[in-house]
Order: sequence, then structure tokens, then C-alpha cells
Amino acid sequence: MRAARIHGYGPPEVLRIDDIPAPEVRPNDVLIEVHASSVNPVDTKIRSGGQRGVVRYALPHTLGLDVSGVVTAVGERVTAFEVGDEVVSSPTHKRPGCYAEYVAIDASAVAKKAPSLSHHEAASIPLVALTAWQGVVDFGRVKEGDRVFVQAGSGGVGSIAIQIAKHFGAHVAATCSTRNVELVESLGADQVIDYTKQDYAEVLSEQDLVVDNLGYEHLAKGRSVLKRGGRLAMNVGGIPAATKAYGPNLGAVVAISKVVSFTVATRLFHGVAAKSVLRPSDGERLAQIMALCESGAIRPVIDRVFDLDAIAEAHAYSETGRARGKIVIAVRSPADAPSL
Repeated sequence: MRAARIHGYGPPEVLRIDDIPAPEVRPNDVLIEVHASSVNPVDTKIRSGGQRGVVRYALPHTLGLDVSGVVTAVGERVTAFEVGDEVVSSPTHKRPGCYAEYVAIDASAVAKKAPSLSHHEAASIPLVALTAWQGVVDFGRVKEGDRVFVQAGSGGVGSIAIQIAKHFGAHVAATCSTRNVELVESLGADQVIDYTKQDYAEVLSEQDLVVDNLGYEHLAKGRSVLKRGGRLAMNVGGIPAATKAYGPNLGAVVAISKVVSFTVATRLFHGVAAKSVLRPSDGERLAQIMALCESGAIRPVIDRVFDLDAIAEAHAYSETGRARGKIVIAVRSPADAPSL
């Protein structure tokens, strides 16, 4: 099968399309014929080596943490899926590999695809939606009438976080640039703040939840608009920048230490709960998200679709920071299914 792999860390050009054996199917696995994947910022950070202090792989390595496709085989212990099922997943960091024509994933991390979504649309959802759900629902405990502020509302996590918060009845404020105001309004945001024209800290206060998608240097300002007893969901840890400054191992320690210190100080001196949000690879939760997609409560936002052969170009575009929603990787069309 064809797979996009890195043989060393570096710029997007280190990604290469290789012909490799199909993955082994373990007893608890489903083998998925990949129709589409997507690019997440964490993929570019892993490829560059920025995350290697906490996520280290034997090279060469196949990237990719989102998949939509069709089940072609199931392990002997799997009962929830059968050959022919259309499914989605965001596998664990221990077993990525969705930039390939086939991927084997533990069935506990897999859900059936919402029928109304195309594979391109469905592949844009899992990682960002699981992350947003963790911040808004599991940690944020959002309920009707809460006030939620989402940083970077036009991005992958931000665009889904807005929709999830609105589904649970929250009043949502979000930031974006001028060109994305209309998009963010269409996602349901009640108050859209164009950060090129206005400082959100001057217009927001007493928020119940802040979802930060920008990073450590923005946390204190985000905290300032929370009410006492509010919650701050932190989706960006800053490890790549610290790795660049201090090396992979010390950099990871420095970045994690800064976030832990901020979290403790935020609780003690500001009366605010802060938590680094980590995406769970959870098939049951993903099934709930797919149900919301089917009902129309969540809609995918796709900026561009690249072929697998253009994976380096897709990573380069992701690193511009200008993508609206998600960047999708088309691995095959429904009529083009190469043999194992």
C-alpha cells in the first residue's frame, strides 16, 4: 500500500510516499480502507520534531491521526463492526498511520460514520471534535445559559467548539480575523470579535469558560475575562517552541512545567480551574459527535482538499496558520481501491 512517511524530522519536504506492507490486524482491531484523512497542527509538530520529547517514533514513520473509510477486515474479538461499515476514527499517538491506503485501529477508538457526511467531510471531524468536546463538555461542563469564549473561532478546534457550546445552550463569543467574521457567525457565535480591530479583553468579562487555541503566551489574558469559579481549557502546550529553544527533552520539561505552574497559580490566586485538554481516542464519544453531525448540530468546515501525493504541500499550507477549519487529505476516491 502507499503511505506518506517521514524518514527524518524536518520541513514538509521530509514527507515521502512509500510503498509498504499493509498493517497487521490484531484481535481487537478493525482494518480500514482509508478514503480520507486530514492535517492537524499536531501532525506538523510531530513531523518537524517539535514534539519528539513527548512523542517519539521509530523512523521511518507514517503520520496521520484522522480517518474516514470502510472496514475491510476485523479482528477475532471485534463484534461492533463488520466488513463494509463506513467508519471514522482518531487513533492514539501510539498507533497513528492514517496517511496511508489502509490503517489498523483498535475498535474502541472507532465509530460509524454519519451517513449524511462524505468521507472528506467526516475525516475533518474526529481529532478536533474530540478535543473540543473534552474542553467544552467534559472539562468545561457547559450548560444552558453559560457564557463561553472561544479563541481562534475559525480554526479546526475553534469552529467545532463553537458549535458544541451552542448545542448545549451557551452564549458564545469568539475571535477571528476580518475575513472569517461571516464564517464564525454562520457557526452560531453570538458575538464575533475581529482581533485585528478590537481587543477582546476590553469587551468581554465574567465568562464561564474560555477555550484557548493559541498557546501559553495568551493564557493570562484569556484568564482575565473569566469570572471567579470559571474554567480555562488549554489546547496548545507550547512544546515545539520550547524544544526549539532547549532541545527535545529539556524543552518538554520546560513547557510542561510552565503550564503546571500556571495551572496551580490560576487556581490559588484567581479562583479559576485551568486544564490542558488532551484528545481522547474514544469511539463512544465519537459516535455521539457523529450523531450531532447527522442532526446538523455540527457541520464540518473544510478549507482545502489535497491528494495524498501533495501531502507536503498540505503540511506547508497548515503551517501558514491561515486555514479556515480543516485541511483534508484525499487518499482515494470510492471507485479507486487498490489491492492489499
